[in-house]
Amino acid sequence: MTKENYSRLVELRSRNSRMGIDCLKAFLIGGAICTIGQGILELFLMTELSENDAKTLTSVTLIFIGVLLTALHLYERIAKHGGAGTLVPITGFANAMSSPAIEFKAEGLITGLAAKMFVIAGPVLVYGTTAAVIYGFIYWLTTV
Repeated sequence: MTKENYSRLVELRSRNSRMGIDCLKAFLIGGAICTIGQGILELFLMTELSENDAKTLTSVTLIFIGVLLTALHLYERIAKHGGAGTLVPITGFANAMSSPAIEFKAEGLITGLAAKMFVIAGPVLVYGTTAAVIYGFIYWLTTV
């Protein structure tokens, strides 16, 4: 099969993107995740916790929920409909870290779980950190 034939076959078999609906679903599901996070924060603020402790505990709770939903194979169902809306919040990062770890745990702690955990999240960490340093440097240059 030539490249042209393969490209034609892929084009015929691929369904058209429903970008408007997909963007709306991503917005609604991502917004729902953030609204749940805000609700959790408000619950923690009603206790005797300081604001910083409540925010930290909210992040930890959302990470736990993301990992739990990933382990129960529910996060992928949500992500199927929510797309990028499930990737942007902290639960998406928790999913990106835990999903490969869960998938490759049978290969052992070192070569499976530990090595594969950063397959998806590694580039995000590298480029996110690099971008933060560059933006911080530009901010520093413009405020000095």
